[in-house]
Formats: sequence, structure tokens, C-alpha cells
Amino acid sequence: MTAGHDLVVVVLAGGEGRRIGGDKPQRRLAGTRLIDHALRLAARWTDEPIVAARDLAQLGPLDIPVIADDPDIAGPLGGLAAGLDYARRAAAARLLTIPADMPFLPDDLADRLAAALDAAGGGAALGQSGGQLYPICALWEVGVKDALPGYLATGRRSLRGFADTVGFVAVEWPTAGGDRFLNINDAEDLARAEGLWRA
Repeated sequence: MTAGHDLVVVVLAGGEGRRIGGDKPQRRLAGTRLIDHALRLAARWTDEPIVAARDLAQLGPLDIPVIADDPDIAGPLGGLAAGLDYARRAAAARLLTIPADMPFLPDDLADRLAAALDAAGGGAALGQSGGQLYPICALWEVGVKDALPGYLATGRRSLRGFADTVGFVAVEWPTAGGDRFLNINDAEDLARAEGLWRA
């Protein structure tokens, strides 16, 4: 995918990371902070990534734009809402969301999601691996923001539920060769990721 005005890439880093002792974005994998691994990934798809977080202090020093999650929306949906607002102000057509704690995401994530979204004609395209859906790794049409107030009025707050509302297509990645969507939530996950990094 060509970087430019049509795409904004946001790293969602709003989770508290309680299972790993807090400040998850600053936890280190192979000597590098998880947030920096995520930004390295984002740089494959844009020259100007942004980060969204609920507590900006947990990010540590960054030299890129940082935006606050929508304070009225719990969970990663608050980061998506803030990212969609940012993308709309930038006159971008689409927003790619990736989390701060999946350091092995596939190189072709943006390209394959974009192809699927083109074929679907709108809504969102979500990553999937081994039959498990990852709505935090998704490409969203910026126009889906208009559907957010109605979704919030139902009392629901999940990314998957919002994707259901706007319509989505799932894009499957193979698990052969390792899980590219490994999510680091606790010390055991981090140790597993260290092993994969060295392999």
C-alpha cells in the first residue's frame, strides 16, 4: 500500500496492561520497547504513524503525534474513535489500526486488508489467523465514524460489535511458521515472544 493522504495508521496503546505489571508499551522485547516495535511495523505502511492511548504518560518519550483515546468510550473502541476523528481531519479515506503488543504482524497486513476492503465495497476488513478474528488489526473506512453514535447508544463497546454494525470482511493469514498475531498480555507471552524473536 502506498503511504499518503488516503491512509492513516494508528497504534492503539490504550490498555492498562495490568497482567504484565502496567506500562505495557514500555515493556521490552529483544531490548526494544513494545511501542517501538509497533511503530517499526507501522512505518511499513505510512511515513507518519500516530499513537492513541488512554494514559499518555504510559507511552514514554515519543517523537510522533500522540492522541488521546475518546474519554467517553471504554476499551480500544475509544482509540478507534480518536483515530477516525484524526483521519477525518487529515482528509484520509481509511484508517489502519494495529495494537502496541503484536510485534510479529505480517508485512502484507495493509495490502491484503485493502484488497479485501476494495472487494467488499466498504465498512472494515479485519485480520484473522487460525480462525480467530483480530478486530484490533483492521482497516476501516473513515466514514464508519458516522455509525458510532448509534452503536454506542446500544450500550455495546466492543470493536467486533462495531465491525458487525458497519459490515466487515475477514482476511485469513496462515499459522504455519508461527502465529503472526501473537498478542503479548503477560510475562508468559513475553517469554514466548522472546523465543520466537531469537528463532
